[in-house]
Amino acid sequence: MAQRRPLEGIKILDFMWVMAGPASTRILADYGAEVVRIESPTRIDTARTLSPYKDNTLGPDSSGLFNNCNAGKLGLVLDLKSPRAKEVISDLVRWADVVTESFSPRAMRGFGLDYDVLRAIKPDIVMLSSCLMGQTGPLAGIAGFGNMAAAISGFHNLTGWPDRPPAGPFGAYTDYVSPRFAAVAILAALDHRRRTGEGQYIDLSQAESSLHFLGPALLDYTVNGRCDERAGNTDPRFAPHGVYPAAGEDQWVAIVCRDDREFASLCDTMSRDELASDHRFARAAERLNHRAELDELVAAWTRTLAPEVVEKTLQARAVAAHRVQNSSEILADRQFQYRKHFVELEHPTLSHFTVEGPRALLSRTPAEARRSAPTLGQDNAYVLEKILGYSEQRIIDLVVAGLFG
Repeated sequence: MAQRRPLEGIKILDFMWVMAGPASTRILADYGAEVVRIESPTRIDTARTLSPYKDNTLGPDSSGLFNNCNAGKLGLVLDLKSPRAKEVISDLVRWADVVTESFSPRAMRGFGLDYDVLRAIKPDIVMLSSCLMGQTGPLAGIAGFGNMAAAISGFHNLTGWPDRPPAGPFGAYTDYVSPRFAAVAILAALDHRRRTGEGQYIDLSQAESSLHFLGPALLDYTVNGRCDERAGNTDPRFAPHGVYPAAGEDQWVAIVCRDDREFASLCDTMSRDELASDHRFARAAERLNHRAELDELVAAWTRTLAPEVVEKTLQARAVAAHRVQNSSEILADRQFQYRKHFVELEHPTLSHFTVEGPRALLSRTPAEARRSAPTLGQDNAYVLEKILGYSEQRIIDLVVAGLFG
């Protein structure tokens, strides 16, 4: 028998879309929350159109991103612009403990589904709105993706090389950071409701959530007046510290020496013991002052060897090193395999789909991805019949009214 998960009994009505929002409710679904995800029959979720695709075939159900962010959820297609959509949503709000949405500000008000309306239907409802810059302020109206929030927050200016334009972190960075804050905020609001009987509204800004990860830089400017700039792969304390070319096409390995002992081990492994006593490299301060020369020496050695050879050899000498892996290599990585990080789920149209499992392994309250992400409208009948208890005739009337596209 499957073990009961800690959030079983918690019901979430999910209007999230793309990534930042759905990734947060995916966390809660893994821990047992029943999530009904609303999708439009006329405006497909952008995430369904984003690569990579299963078997390299574009289709509404084949996006790896969509499936990863929505595993474990039920799917209901509903045209929110239909005059009769409000009655179905109202019934779902009465069923739900939490309502989540990640549209631009004022969108839910435009649908007649803002927090004041929802709490009139269910006074103790918890509602979370997550968007780029939050629901208020002069930039609240900016609609966009996490790469924009990362730029506004300062991540792009700090990421890249000093002699080149900003590179920015990979992809829509704040989409990967903010879901953890959203999930925790929902849990905090549910705990508050459990103790007080009160619901509440959560206004979550992706940009402000992600600013937490610039704490040292912000503090350094506030206290010392220093403004961090792009520095490539260099580090203010460690050298060598970088990603170096290895043998083969586009093969790389990351290496860092944190102290003199590790640097001496690296030199010995490279058969360059003389470098450990060279006045340019013998101590950390000297290595930092001559890091460009040092990087060239390390790269001259690494480019003659396969990345896995560099990794294995240096790790055996207690020097931090690892090859740079692509997606297929990560999937085959023995560490991830041992921890069962990737989970293969049955899929109704694609046989099976591989997604990431829960990120944290809790001994007493384990999480689990138990079903694949829904296909478009996959659970319409279940939600209407089993959750809402609608009669066959009522469902037929709603279908005729064009509510489901």
